[in-house]
Amino acid sequence: MAETHHDQDKSFNKRTVYFTSLGCSKNLVDSQVMLGYMGLDGFTVSPEPSEAEVIIVNTCSFIEASKKESIDTILEMADYKEEGQCKALVVSGCMAQRYNQALEDELPEVDLIIGTGEYNKIVPLLKALEEGKLEAKSHVEIPKYIHTEFDPRLNTSPFYTAWLKISEGCNRNCTFCIIPTLRGRLRSRTVESLVQEAENLTKTGVREFNLISQDLSDYGVDLSDENNLYELLKGLEEVKGVDWIRLFYFYPDELTDEVIELMGKSEKICSYLDMPVQHFSDRVLKRMNRKITGEKILERISKLREKNPGIVIRTSIIVGFPGETEEDFETLLNGVKEARINHLGIFRYSDEEGTPAFRLKDKVPQEDIEERFDRLHEVQKEIAEELNEAFLGETIDVLVEGFHEETDLLLKGRHEGQAPDIDGCVMINNTNEVPLSVGDIVKVKVTEIHEYDLIGEIVAPDKRKIQ
Repeated sequence: MAETHHDQDKSFNKRTVYFTSLGCSKNLVDSQVMLGYMGLDGFTVSPEPSEAEVIIVNTCSFIEASKKESIDTILEMADYKEEGQCKALVVSGCMAQRYNQALEDELPEVDLIIGTGEYNKIVPLLKALEEGKLEAKSHVEIPKYIHTEFDPRLNTSPFYTAWLKISEGCNRNCTFCIIPTLRGRLRSRTVESLVQEAENLTKTGVREFNLISQDLSDYGVDLSDENNLYELLKGLEEVKGVDWIRLFYFYPDELTDEVIELMGKSEKICSYLDMPVQHFSDRVLKRMNRKITGEKILERISKLREKNPGIVIRTSIIVGFPGETEEDFETLLNGVKEARINHLGIFRYSDEEGTPAFRLKDKVPQEDIEERFDRLHEVQKEIAEELNEAFLGETIDVLVEGFHEETDLLLKGRHEGQAPDIDGCVMINNTNEVPLSVGDIVKVKVTEIHEYDLIGEIVAPDKRKIQ
């Protein structure tokens, strides 16, 4: 590749960075920590890649579609080495961890490759690059690092919400998943560390915390006994300023009665649970190396609803897993009908090199996967709409997020059963009658329901503003 004028001078005079974070919210937290470190080093965030001297692409490579998106984004950003101010193109995250040598070989435009456990080293690595002292382009080791409350973090989410990453890595070995290879073994943060970070974030206006990890249910098993999910939730409940605490990625086989009961009686822990199910056929679950049966999953869901009526459940399902027969799929379909999940993410199985499932026989033809996906999607669409009907006429708390994308006559927000970015929204249509600000939590009476969204009118303003 021909040398460009940018290659002559690597010094960052303007100290501007453009960041694009792909994939999951866990990746986003890593990006925010990197931006925190760069901020301390004098970098400012550029809203436009054309103006940035450093461009960082924090990549995902969980499934084929995310790998393609990562590569496309890297190539798009590489253009700014010619057309913009870019002097350093950095690739970090899961794709960097998984394919660092291939990235080096095939994308010479990339200046620095950082793995999932090295993102805290962004500033010294950029300094070495700037001074021409970078000894290797790739910095990828077995991941062992996880940030704490002492690491700087720039919360790029809206000011009222934050993702709280409570652990990193995973000790499960699901046959379809590459994550333990990319993110390492489970390593948890202490309750004290997480409560302190939550307190720091509430001082900036955060009132909603979304607890994330690769596996929430294993949180603390690598630490002393008092560091467990129950104690963490109790600690977060006491943080002044927090209104909503929402749980993501809690496996059904680890769901304790103690946590279920705490969720049911807490005023701050949302009646919401993201609980990965993946299937209801025992045969497929066994091939996935999931330590639970379809019957047990349904029992857990039933107990959740018994202890916490009205709880909103999100889950993910894989269709077309190797060996999935029509009978297995019917079991899955019946399980979904019985479980009546509010939010269902359906994934088409795709072969991922490096996973045990890659070597499994009896692959399901792609046309069968598509047909099963469509059938499951139609069933779920009806269930979601029926469950939404329960909100009609109810008065619910709604977190105001701003104007609706399609009209400035409607504000939109979310109730506690709607997570940021992935679930539906609540549209509010009498906003000119009540003074509102983004980040308010207001009482809304639901007047209309849609497949995934609700429409309503404000009946009371934010309780905090009344006090």
